Amino acid sequence: MSVKPLAFRMRPRTIDEVIGQTHLVGKGKMIYRMVKARQLSSMILYGPPGIGKTSIASAIAGSTQYAFRTLNAVTNNKKDMEVVAAEAKMSGKVILLLDEVHRLDKAKQDFLLPYLENGMITLIGATTSNPYHAINPAIRSRCQIFELKPLEPEDIKIALLRALEDEERGLGKYKVRLTEEALTHFATASNGDVRSSLNSLELAVLSSDPNGNDEIVIELDTAEECMQKKSLAHDKDGDAHYDVLSGFQKSIRGSDVNAALHYLGRLIEAGDLVSISRRLLVIAYEDIGLANPQAGSRTLAAIEVAERVGFPEARIPLANAVIELCLSPKSNSAITAIDAALADIRAGLSGEVPDHLRDAHYKSAKELGRGIGYKYPHDYEGGWVKQQYLPNKLKGKIYFKPKKTGKFEQAMAVVYEKIMGMRK
Repeated sequence: MSVKPLAFRMRPRTIDEVIGQTHLVGKGKMIYRMVKARQLSSMILYGPPGIGKTSIASAIAGSTQYAFRTLNAVTNNKKDMEVVAAEAKMSGKVILLLDEVHRLDKAKQDFLLPYLENGMITLIGATTSNPYHAINPAIRSRCQIFELKPLEPEDIKIALLRALEDEERGLGKYKVRLTEEALTHFATASNGDVRSSLNSLELAVLSSDPNGNDEIVIELDTAEECMQKKSLAHDKDGDAHYDVLSGFQKSIRGSDVNAALHYLGRLIEAGDLVSISRRLLVIAYEDIGLANPQAGSRTLAAIEVAERVGFPEARIPLANAVIELCLSPKSNSAITAIDAALADIRAGLSGEVPDHLRDAHYKSAKELGRGIGYKYPHDYEGGWVKQQYLPNKLKGKIYFKPKKTGKFEQAMAVVYEKIMGMRK
């Protein structure tokens, strides 16, 4: 019989053994109160991998003494759910941890709903996806939704030391001396994933030979070998990925070079050149815009170099672009103007193109009154002549409101204001 991994063996047996997530399981908090009162309702736990979704579910079951079963919404079929339902009918209640609950298909969902309604099955759905986006409303409306946070290094240290001391489930039967540097590396290199930290610690212990004192010494170099470098705690389709991209853009918009470089580093570690490139180009035109029009072409050039050389060298042109965008003057006048125009159009405010602006390059156009009275601006001094361009419904409407945060847009503003003055 194979031995379960350390992270599996060290799962909390009761709610009091849960590490971290004090906003949910701390004394007086929602899940803690539900367990103590034995008044459980179905819930969805979401957050990055390895931060305790399954642990909390098993702790709830252990604290309430209800039967506990685990299924996966993708790999387990409806028959597996029928077995759980039969057990619920026999015992009165079963806690069902359903992993990847966002992948639950309609047939399985329809089967589960009546059991959730009558309380025979208490569903604890686990997902790394934002349930408000990914989970069917029929399931979501019957569950309380709780977001789990990545564990802090100090939380993970508690889990590691607990595993070293536990002789029944952990590594307590081994004589282990873990250096402070190694402990810190196990706790920090996993980006909040306690499962990864525990299993790496177990690998370090089991793969190390005792010294002359029958003691297994785990130092930093061993910890680094066993705790393989972990990439970002988000996949490219997950919510955390978009949170990092959002933080990246907002840091550049806010001219915080150091924060922007931090988020760039996280995206580089994930190897996501496509998302970096797309977001930088958007930023160059959305947030820098007319305040520094050359930033767009220079950003594109940096991206083309990055794509040509690939990682790790791609980090250099990308950093150049990020620093320039951060320290450029900012203007959103272009995106604000086009969004205002689109808002009017979508609200039905469009109207017909004035007759003098309509296409007159076809036979009989004049008979329809097309193009008559159009004034050709190049025939007038300064290349400008007063005439109506907007449809009658929108006559006099103003969308563009220039900012004066960069020399280029300041110069544009002077011309714009002059033209607007002549129109009046």
